[in-house]
Amino acid sequence: MTEQSKSGRTRGAGSGRRRKQPAGRRKAPILISGAAAVLVLGGAGLGYVYLRLDGNLQGVDINAQLGTERPHDVDNGSLDILVLGSDSRSGDNREYGEDEGGARSDTAMVVHVYEGHKKASVVSIPRDTLVTRPSCTDGQGGTVPGERRAMFNTAYEVGGPACAVKTVESMSGIRMDHYIEVDFTGFKKLIDELGGVEITTTQAIKDDKSHLDLAPGTHTLDGEQSLGLVRTRKSVGDGSDLGRIQLQQAFMKAFIDQVRSVGVLSNPAKLYGLADAATKAITPDSELDSVQKLTGFAKGLSGIGAGDVHMVTLPVEYDPRDLNRVLPLEAQSRQVWKALGNDLPIPASATRDTATGKADGLVK
Repeated sequence: MTEQSKSGRTRGAGSGRRRKQPAGRRKAPILISGAAAVLVLGGAGLGYVYLRLDGNLQGVDINAQLGTERPHDVDNGSLDILVLGSDSRSGDNREYGEDEGGARSDTAMVVHVYEGHKKASVVSIPRDTLVTRPSCTDGQGGTVPGERRAMFNTAYEVGGPACAVKTVESMSGIRMDHYIEVDFTGFKKLIDELGGVEITTTQAIKDDKSHLDLAPGTHTLDGEQSLGLVRTRKSVGDGSDLGRIQLQQAFMKAFIDQVRSVGVLSNPAKLYGLADAATKAITPDSELDSVQKLTGFAKGLSGIGAGDVHMVTLPVEYDPRDLNRVLPLEAQSRQVWKALGNDLPIPASATRDTATGKADGLVK
């Protein structure tokens, strides 16, 4: 079954494939590639449990909340997905602390899948980035006023997923095709179902807040340790969110490799456990809110391995008015978004001489 978009584009449900257009007309938390790969590994074998797994998925109708005032959606075969990891402390996540003013996007990645779906670029947006947040419509239909010098992660806090998407689209000029949100508890359970993720640390990492204590060397991290790693901040690099992003990017690559190496085709129980955990861990947009849609979408990403993913952090500098915040470097950020908008690799010059967090190479 297909659906016709307002722009006249017809696409298979959940596939997000775009038809090729002339050049220049262009307009994987952590779980995007992993959850997709888990579902692809099972293929049609998931059919007998589709109904049960569908009950795990609750979609968010981003398109309805954003309306028509969005970047132009021009087809060129690529995909752009906003992946958020929420730091909500409600429910099972309460062990990480009490809510302080509501949930925020603890992790934000724009995943750009290039035409042909063989390679991808990931742009991490530091949560402490100061941006001009546009006015938004929240999930209840209310209006949230815009704000200058707002922390990026407040967009999710005040206006939910749609406001986060609108803020990213405002920053980048690129329309997001999909949205996927990752839950702390679901993330841990998925890692445990996988049997852990193997990483190598080049230095000791000890962080009391994230409850992580790793000696230098190779480790197979369980869910609790994995969550600790991607949330570690104060004890690595310069102690900023930028250092944490470098840990997240290294872990994401290890996670993708682990998912691809798991032999689930010959183990239906393992397959179901992984698919159950993956679908419980995410909240997708309404175009991916069934196993059938999500699996169709995932098949288009199945050829992408860790070595095919180029990861960068949005070019930023520390804010001279508040060193706990960062500001986008305008010229270099434009390079990043322009490259992705035209389905081109991000040039090395875009991320040269930017603030890094000084945790690169700590995890392999």
